[in-house]
Amino acid sequence: MPEAARRDRVFLVVVDDSPERRVALRYACLRAKNGGGRVALLRVIEEEGTVEWAGVGAMLQEERREEAEKLLSGLAAEVQEITGGLPILLIREGEPRDELLALLDEDPRLSILILATAASGGAPGPLITALTGRYAPRLRVPMTIVPGNLDDKELERVT
Repeated sequence: MPEAARRDRVFLVVVDDSPERRVALRYACLRAKNGGGRVALLRVIEEEGTVEWAGVGAMLQEERREEAEKLLSGLAAEVQEITGGLPILLIREGEPRDELLALLDEDPRLSILILATAASGGAPGPLITALTGRYAPRLRVPMTIVPGNLDDKELERVT
């Protein structure tokens, strides 16, 4: 693979609140570090249900956005420590599956989607279920599904 193509690869990680997020993030970072490329972090802020007062709804949305920015900032430091480069930080509002698919359609920089399974071996999460089922034809990039029970040593070995 030409060096420019290796540098241009962007590994997208969905930053949700699941424990397996750590495995997906570490895998993406190691792939970027070892094989060239960057990491992109996507945090989707899910919309609250109906709020009676518009001002309260706006305030709640602003608080969620600030929390998302703080979370991504902390993860960006982790990505930079592992890869030596700053990640692309993305925040969207809406339903995670729909926002992820829209982002993949809109952003040609994104090369590979990285998701991890639940470490407990339970049912796949809603994103994996949707993207390997009904919504699979809408993916325009390869998706890597990492076993959520891999430890750091195993992640080093497979990247």
